[in-house]
Amino acid sequence: MSFDEEWSAARAAAGSNAAMRLNQAPAPAPGGGADLALHQDQIGAIGSEAYELHTRLQTDGKHAATATTEAAGALTREGFASGAGLLKANTVWEGQVKTLVAACATISNGLNYSVSSHAKDEQQLHADFTASAIDTYLK
Repeated sequence: MSFDEEWSAARAAAGSNAAMRLNQAPAPAPGGGADLALHQDQIGAIGSEAYELHTRLQTDGKHAATATTEAAGALTREGFASGAGLLKANTVWEGQVKTLVAACATISNGLNYSVSSHAKDEQQLHADFTASAIDTYLK
């Protein structure tokens, strides 16, 4: 069956609203609401993992750089065109590692800021509620 035939059959089976439904997000589940929940302990764990990955990438992502550069130089000196290709591959790899290291740092720092900011907000709310309760009893 061709694509056009399948498309026509699908539209006929779905009724006249098929074209409109293709351009919509699915309806929310009954009784649904937010579909994302994240707890403080999860945020901390994700931030810790991002920091650990950041630290490991800084060293492990570069462990072959010296050997690769030396091999590329040796291949080039012997007249092999693959030496330049190997050097380019190493340069691209280093750029990608730097990008990943920066992304992990951004994630880790952002989550640490979120946790810290939330804790400060909680302290301020607690202080505000406590002060308002004291004011009630002092009047």
